[in-house]
Amino acid sequence: MTGQKPACCSSPAAMWYWFAMSLITWGVLSFVGVYWPPLHASSAATILFAMAIGCVANWFRNRTFHCGITGPLFFLAAFVFLLSELGMAHVNVGLIWPLVFVGVATAFLLEWRLAHRRS
Repeated sequence: MTGQKPACCSSPAAMWYWFAMSLITWGVLSFVGVYWPPLHASSAATILFAMAIGCVANWFRNRTFHCGITGPLFFLAAFVFLLSELGMAHVNVGLIWPLVFVGVATAFLLEWRLAHRRS
């Protein structure tokens, strides 16, 4: 029995894999958005759900460290935006997007520190 591959760093192949999975997911969700308007192609919820699913796929395939942080962050932000689209919550966009960007930057910084520690 083999052990789990440890989480590590981004590579060009991992980035392309994330991009491909996110793009495919965005296409599927955009198609759903034709019939259910809260997930229209340009909604923040659709884009963030696609990015989150790309991160989850990348985590399971490549164990990219930052995806272990950004995946849940994107899911949470997408869910908040979806609640806003459905009129179930009021979202201050000026607060959510900066938190997402800070979370992504922090995840990449932690990954970069992890890479330097391993080398």
